[in-house]
Amino acid sequence: QMILAESGGGLVETGGSLTLSCAATGRPFTGYTMAWFRQAPGKEREFVAATFRSATNLYYADSVKGRFTISRINDNNTVALQMRDLKPDDTAVYYCGASARVFSSTLTDSGRYYIWGQGTQVSVSS
Repeated sequence: QMILAESGGGLVETGGSLTLSCAATGRPFTGYTMAWFRQAPGKEREFVAATFRSATNLYYADSVKGRFTISRINDNNTVALQMRDLKPDDTAVYYCGASARVFSSTLTDSGRYYIWGQGTQVSVSS
């Protein structure tokens, strides 16, 4: 069974940068789509970015495109989310998710992911 663990969250000022990391243990994640979602208080979990099994296929929510970069290193079973030019609206708990049952049409659907980490808090002050 795969276990995901996020790290790297924290408090930054508007315009600052953070890099989140998600480490997978238990089994290789080469056959899985890996994604980042986030959930702010009182809101539903929303898609941020994802990468299919190929590290070259990258997808982003419009709200983070150009500011966030997702990357995966299959040899290390890790996926990272580099975030720059952070805004107060980016404040949320960020979750790493994995699924072997995601297609391009369902990439942004959190219900398609069945392995989740515990989340890491990102707070951006104005």
